Amino acid sequence: MGFRVIKTAAATLLSILLAAAVGIPNAQSAGLLAILGVETTRKRSLRTIIARFSASLVGLFMGCILFALLGFHYWVLGLYVLFGFPLIVKSGFKEGIVTSSVIVFRVFGQAELSLHVLLQQIELLIIGLGSAGLVNLIYMPQTAGVISGIRKEVDGYFSVIFKQMATTLREPSYVWDGKELIGANAAVQRGLTAATRELENHVIHPDEAWNVYFYMRKEQLESIQNMLQLLSQVYRQLPHGDMVAELFDQLSGDVLAEEYTGRTERLLEGVEQEFQQMELPSTREEFEVRSAILQVCRELALYLKIAKQHKVPVEVKPIRRALNSRGN
Repeated sequence: MGFRVIKTAAATLLSILLAAAVGIPNAQSAGLLAILGVETTRKRSLRTIIARFSASLVGLFMGCILFALLGFHYWVLGLYVLFGFPLIVKSGFKEGIVTSSVIVFRVFGQAELSLHVLLQQIELLIIGLGSAGLVNLIYMPQTAGVISGIRKEVDGYFSVIFKQMATTLREPSYVWDGKELIGANAAVQRGLTAATRELENHVIHPDEAWNVYFYMRKEQLESIQNMLQLLSQVYRQLPHGDMVAELFDQLSGDVLAEEYTGRTERLLEGVEQEFQQMELPSTREEFEVRSAILQVCRELALYLKIAKQHKVPVEVKPIRRALNSRGN
């Protein structure tokens, strides 16, 4: 049984009991409003409650005009749907169409237009939607532990990918199926979804650290794909490839660290300096392979630049950190 079902049951029961306590007829309608108000995150819950309450006021206004002019007939409800729904949508409260219908149909059922009846509907809205909002604000499941696990999964995929890239440079004939790349992409997407949900659960002082991390990994995946395309052009083993392979061996370990170590960056600078001191290619084949390896180094430098800007430790209970802190 999911937490949302439990919260919905609690909000429904609370709203019905409160509505019955204040003497609202058909108190079960408050339970229906509470069901419509329960959401997966606190921010979404607040937006939904505001939209549904506002839509209900618009619908109630339109319904009262129609009932006052045309009376309480079934065909008038059809006119309400015909004209009231577009008005609610244009007002920007599309999410509240069902909620507004509940309120208008209650007025129709009582067949009376009076201040007492109208105030009763507003009380019902406050009790039903308020109960849903209260339950949402009181408890939301903590997902930081789950997100931390996804981060470790992503880092693990990246580590294997860099190992495979090192092997490819040392053995150009090596064939890799690339399943870790697919797994990393899926894990990053799951991380982004979970991080967004976690962010929306913090109404005051939200921490964007998890979002920053997974967006960083998403951007780095694009850089990795570019490097893999360049590696497909390395069809011959060269000393230059062995040197760059050592960079990826180092990076496969560094990527598991929570902070940017800078070790791979320093090794890359040394490798580039050695490249400049080496003799020029003697054949076209060597020129093509060395050119691809050099472009891999430049793409690797971009990958490291992204990590240096954004990778920082993110604890299970995140603490706000400056995004320009040094990380890997």
